[in-house]
Amino acid sequence: MSESRSERGGERSDVVTASVSVEGADLQMLAGVNDGNLKELERATGARIALRGDHLSMSGDHDAIARAEGVAAAMVAMVRDGKSVSADDVLRLTLSERPADAPGATNGGLVLPGSRRGVQPKTPGQAEYLKKIGEHDIVVGIGPAGTGKTYLAVAAAVDALMRKRVRRIVLARPAVEAGESLGFLPGDMQAKIDPYLRPLYDALDDLIPFERIQKLIEARTIEVAPLAFMRGRTLGDSFVILDEAQNATGAQMKMFLTRLGVNSKIVITGDKTQVDLPRREDSGLMQIERILHGIEGISFHYFNESDVVRHRLVRDIIRAYNEDAAGGG
Repeated sequence: MSESRSERGGERSDVVTASVSVEGADLQMLAGVNDGNLKELERATGARIALRGDHLSMSGDHDAIARAEGVAAAMVAMVRDGKSVSADDVLRLTLSERPADAPGATNGGLVLPGSRRGVQPKTPGQAEYLKKIGEHDIVVGIGPAGTGKTYLAVAAAVDALMRKRVRRIVLARPAVEAGESLGFLPGDMQAKIDPYLRPLYDALDDLIPFERIQKLIEARTIEVAPLAFMRGRTLGDSFVILDEAQNATGAQMKMFLTRLGVNSKIVITGDKTQVDLPRREDSGLMQIERILHGIEGISFHYFNESDVVRHRLVRDIIRAYNEDAAGGG
């Protein structure tokens, strides 16, 4: 990193320059479509970025260069490892406290035997979440929409099943009526509850070929069901996921947790800002957050807006709602 000084309108301006080697990286993957990755790096850090030969050159004030250097190094590391980089990935890297660790893809990723592709954490928070799932029998993932809470849990379950660490996967959701009545929905009971379970099917479909999913469901190796169907069962040799747990009542949550059998793992996911129960204080997720901290074998993981991996506007929307709530609006 070098520094130069120039006079502008009677004021002295310090301009810092730096460069990051891109040797061994695919330049098109690094720059992105129409240089979209480099433009996002400029926008997010305030530094001026240019790709010159085998170096990424940058200039700007000291803070901008400090941010840009770490992110650029992380981008280059990802591309050298053969991983694609998008403008959203660049933005996530700039939000990371330690961007050099974020390409992660090798830290905490899952290579699913026989599945369509591997699953890599996109943020340090996601990598930590997968690590906790691997190390604890019960993990509670709490955070906003789009942070990968459910998808990563399902991926970990598929990984455990394919490696024969468990004999089945059980995916559950509370069928809470968010402003609509089940009684007015068309079809039989299965048709009525399917919309509540669709996000779980979507996650499976992204990880396992459809034909194989069907066979696994028919063999009851994978079960997707409303939370109420868990009552009276003991779930042994299973990877069990409770999604949208903020809509489980305290009684339902206790019932669910006590289903845990030998050689089983439970992952509970939820968003405390999306409680659809008549009374927020009835949420089983809020209850276990109060009473289960400190128990060995149970781990809580908290996601934040920097872990959002959907469209970048989702992060801005979440931030706007949080600011409105904090201001009492």
